[in-house]
Amino acid sequence: MTSTPEETAPYGTGPAAAAPTPVRRIRTHHLREMKERGERFAMLTAYEQYAAQTFDEAGVEVLLVGDSASNNVYGNETSLPVTVDELLPLTRAVSRSVKRSLVVGDLPFGSYQRSPEQAYDTAVRFMKEGGAHCVKLEGGREMAPQIELMTRGGIPVMAHIGFTPQSEHALGGYRVQGRGDTASRILDDAHAVQDAGAFAVVMEMVPGDVAGQVTKELTIPTIGIGAGPDCDGQVLVWQDAFGLRTGKMAKFVKQYADMHGVLLEAARSYAAEVKDGSFPGPEHTF
Repeated sequence: MTSTPEETAPYGTGPAAAAPTPVRRIRTHHLREMKERGERFAMLTAYEQYAAQTFDEAGVEVLLVGDSASNNVYGNETSLPVTVDELLPLTRAVSRSVKRSLVVGDLPFGSYQRSPEQAYDTAVRFMKEGGAHCVKLEGGREMAPQIELMTRGGIPVMAHIGFTPQSEHALGGYRVQGRGDTASRILDDAHAVQDAGAFAVVMEMVPGDVAGQVTKELTIPTIGIGAGPDCDGQVLVWQDAFGLRTGKMAKFVKQYADMHGVLLEAARSYAAEVKDGSFPGPEHTF
C-alpha cells in the first residue's frame, strides 16, 4: 500500500479552492524552511473545536493549546493552577479538529521541571492521549536536559525563553527580560535550547533588538510575543487578539475584532426576544 504525498491546501474562492485537495499538514521542518526562505508564520492559541477549525481554515500555521487555558477557559487568575489532566481534553479537541495546523501541547507548571524523565513522561501523554504534534516548555539553559531527552525519544520540542509566565513569582512579576546587561542571558538561553534539539523557540517580553539578534543567530525559527517585529513568527492568545477578553491588555496585544461586543449584543437580542415572546416564531415551530 503506497502513501499519497501531502499537498498544499488551497484557500480562497477560486476554481482551485472549489475542488477537494489533499491537505499538507504543517510539520516542524516546514517552519524551518519558511525561516530559510524569509517567510513569516502565524501562531494562535486554541482550546476547542470551533476556534481551532476557524484558525486552521484561515491558514494559521501553528495552534498552541496553551497553559493560558488556565486564565481563558478555567477562570483562574494565572496559568499556574492548570493541570495536565485539564489540558489533555482541550488538546485532543484541537488536534481532532484541524487538517493543516501544527498543534502544540503546552506542558503546565510542575509537570516537567523536576527531571528529564518527568518531562518525557508528561510529553508522551500529550502526544498519545492529546494527539499533540509537539510540546512546549518554558525555560532556557536549565531545560536543556529535558529537551535533549524528549528529542532523542522522538518528541519535537518548542522552547520558551525571556519572560516565562510559570516563573512569574521568581521573576518578580510581569517584567521585560533581557534589557541591558541581561541581554547576554537571552542569547545564551536561545543557543542552549537550539543545541539541545528544540525545533523553535518562543521569546516573550524581550526587547526587539535582542530578539532580532537572536533571530539572526539561530537556525531554528523564533516566535515572538512582545518581542518586536523581527522574529520569524508571532503568537497571541486568541481571546486577546479578537476581543473576547475585556479589560487592560498587554502592550504587545493588537485587537483585530470585538468579539465580546458581538456576543454581548447577540445575547441581549436573544434574551429580549425570549422575554417578549417573539422567539420562537412560527418559522421555528414544528
